[in-house]
Amino acid sequence: MFGSLSLVPRLAPGQILDRAPFLCKVNAPSWQRGRLALQIEIDEDEQIARIARETKVVAMVGLSPNEARPSWGVARYLQSQGIRVIPVNPGHAGGTILDERVYAHLADIPADAGVQMVDIFRRSEALGTIIDEALAHMPDLKVIWLQLGLRDEAGAARARQRGVEVIQDRCPKIEFPRHI
Repeated sequence: MFGSLSLVPRLAPGQILDRAPFLCKVNAPSWQRGRLALQIEIDEDEQIARIARETKVVAMVGLSPNEARPSWGVARYLQSQGIRVIPVNPGHAGGTILDERVYAHLADIPADAGVQMVDIFRRSEALGTIIDEALAHMPDLKVIWLQLGLRDEAGAARARQRGVEVIQDRCPKIEFPRHI
């Protein structure tokens, strides 16, 4: 009766399941495809849970001083959870947003700030450059987080090669509450 009801997406043989940080080609029989998709979701959920528990300092690229903007709401939420948010926005460099000094670029943040995660609110065409800057200038970097609607597979691959985790097309304000 409930055989067709599933909380996991159905995948056709050979279909690519593309969810950070995994890229899997599914060639399994139909009864195994659901298990594979479920396992990937569980693995990603555990990764996000660990990131939510361990992250203490976030550099937010594209943080706006406008309280109506999504970046401001996400930053305020992270601060409410005890996470330090360092704003990166060249248009507001030298000022403050949410009581934190604003930097023009990731490279301007002092290395001893201990940035563990870079959360990016920028257009897709800027992602590769921002990811490369984070990899070059953030000695404590563990996670690059691309907000909803943002993906950069080449940049993500470069980050993963350096041992940095990448979350794409997700929002910590949506994901973290389940784990904090």
